[in-house]
Amino acid sequence: MTDADLDSRVRVRAFDFLKEQTELHGGDVLPWKILVEGFEFEGRRVPLVGQQGIFKPAILQEMPLSIRTAPEVDGEKRPYDDGIGPDHFLRYRYRGTDPMHRDNRGLRTAMQRSVPLVYLVGIIPGRYMAVWPVYIVRDNPNELAFSVAVDAPYMPVMSDIKLDPASLEARRAYVTVETQRRVHQQGFRERVLRAYHDQCAVCRLRHEELLEAAHIVRDRHPKGEPIVPNGLALCKLHHAAYDRNILGITPDRIIKIRVDILQESDGPMLQHGLQGFQGGRIHIPRLRHLWPREDLLAERYEEFRRAS
Repeated sequence: MTDADLDSRVRVRAFDFLKEQTELHGGDVLPWKILVEGFEFEGRRVPLVGQQGIFKPAILQEMPLSIRTAPEVDGEKRPYDDGIGPDHFLRYRYRGTDPMHRDNRGLRTAMQRSVPLVYLVGIIPGRYMAVWPVYIVRDNPNELAFSVAVDAPYMPVMSDIKLDPASLEARRAYVTVETQRRVHQQGFRERVLRAYHDQCAVCRLRHEELLEAAHIVRDRHPKGEPIVPNGLALCKLHHAAYDRNILGITPDRIIKIRVDILQESDGPMLQHGLQGFQGGRIHIPRLRHLWPREDLLAERYEEFRRAS
């Protein structure tokens, strides 16, 4: 088996492993433990991450398997400020400032050979969103950064098919921007759920797979920032009720149910799932700076009142 054959088979197995794990965990965000343990390949354990952001497991000869961006931590600056560049692709910073560092050379080789990698984006400490396949598409030595394109996961990533370069770039630019949007959504969800200790603010349901992060002021609103004080951890039922103004929350965090729903008679689910919470208080985070902002609650409650 040639080195190229081995490299290709390891990457395909890595992608299959990530697909299995994201399906098992019900989402794209995976714990660090899963990534560092990695997968088995022909009797060898192959981790997906290491201590450095550009990671090449020992089984591979030349090119890294993954790149990683650390999660944001309150009060701390990320060691590398990765983000979207003017070409609509992700900017991934060099390892250090030497363009010829072996990690940077490895990514440059991956670019020259159009070899796919995994991008692990830190959402919160200990949890990473897995994005694959990604490609190094440009080297920007003046910025000490590479341009990284995300491609659609259903495309034949190891194929020799050559597409029209302009069409390929347009597709990858679109998928990359959509992926960045998904990263922000996942980050908001994870931060909100962690602040609320993985329980619904209304009913305190603790099943994570049934919990969602609701915006107080909607994300399309000028004040609709994806920050915890503009978020509520809600179960799917109460999120839907909040979005549709069936359930409202006053600025002093009192739960209100729309009048017509209170007057309706439709069995125990309506009674215990919605009507029974009338006049109760929502559960809030322990840390005061994460509490839902009163001004945002007030603005959203006005919308509820108008709908009522």
